[in-house]
Amino acid sequence: MGRLTGGDPSLLRRINSTVVLHAMRAADFATLTEITRVTGLSRPTVEGVVEGLIDAGLVVESAAEEGTTRRQGRPARRFRFRAEAGHLLGLEIGAHRVAAVLSDLDGRVLGAQSREVTEAAAADERLERLRNAVAELLRRAGVARSSLWAVGVGTPGIVETDGTVRLGTALPQWTGLRLGERLSRSFKCPVLVENDANAAAVAEHWKGVATDSDDVVFVLAGLSPGAGALIGGRLHRGFSGAAGEIGALHLLGREVTPETLLSTTGRPLPPLDEQAVAEVFALARKGDEQAQAAVERFSQRLVHDVAALALALDPELVVIGGWAAGLDGVLEPLRQELARFCLRPPRVALSLLGEAAVPMGALRLALDHVEEQLFAVEGTATAPR
Repeated sequence: MGRLTGGDPSLLRRINSTVVLHAMRAADFATLTEITRVTGLSRPTVEGVVEGLIDAGLVVESAAEEGTTRRQGRPARRFRFRAEAGHLLGLEIGAHRVAAVLSDLDGRVLGAQSREVTEAAAADERLERLRNAVAELLRRAGVARSSLWAVGVGTPGIVETDGTVRLGTALPQWTGLRLGERLSRSFKCPVLVENDANAAAVAEHWKGVATDSDDVVFVLAGLSPGAGALIGGRLHRGFSGAAGEIGALHLLGREVTPETLLSTTGRPLPPLDEQAVAEVFALARKGDEQAQAAVERFSQRLVHDVAALALALDPELVVIGGWAAGLDGVLEPLRQELARFCLRPPRVALSLLGEAAVPMGALRLALDHVEEQLFAVEGTATAPR
């Protein structure tokens, strides 16, 4: 690694560019005087950096606001960060739907699109439905595919860093799927693939119930529940990306599967048949005693599994999403269970984002990637590719 010194002019230029870009992104509009005051840089330095950012397409000079004039001389030149210089996609691939959300470089959502898909759909069919949703979203928003700077993807399963699904039992033909590689054929920008519960945890920390907490567990409840965790505000994936896979806890001496717990007939429900589960929940809400007993068994298992994860990670907040967000009475039993074992029990809250959590988390991951490129001191501030 080359040795950098304080006198390295190229390093100083990159640092100055990053400082100015940060300042401009934090304001709707800024004058050179305002940027100079905020950054502490000299006026000539700021002028040179701003001109370079204009050449890179990241900053634009804005006309003075109508009706506002200075008492003396010409109006001050005003500049803004060009959030429209590029766009980001957040994608969700689920058992019953695929979804896409589009934003500018500030993370401002410009549109969303989803498509229903059957749980038995093959991998090719599921990905084709996703591509159709993306194409429709871009068409409606009037955004060219070439304008995309990064794409984030949330999917069930244990995901390798290269976007390969190492293990994915929730979707047919998903284990071993090179998902990142497959989706990269549709985009000329980085494609970042993450576990769906991890993505949802990131979303809740960004725009949901966990905005003020940095140690968070998000539970995405389903027939094979999963969890995502933030430790110190950073996503914790674990050594092999399998952190939070509480859906496998029943294997540790408890062979009764969720499909058995939710059965009202003595025979297990079909594997991963969420429609069958929805019918059990509906019967329970109508007062059916067998269905109510089944939902209670499932809820108790979920409570125990979440409590085990909370004991291991000691979070400040546990966020419940997925099915559990609609389960009556799941929060209080969980609070009681945590109070029994935790020195300082975490707060427990329902997800604020609902079904938007996964695609919004995937969008945030894409935005994080772009920001790393924009504000990297090691490189120049240009459009990531």
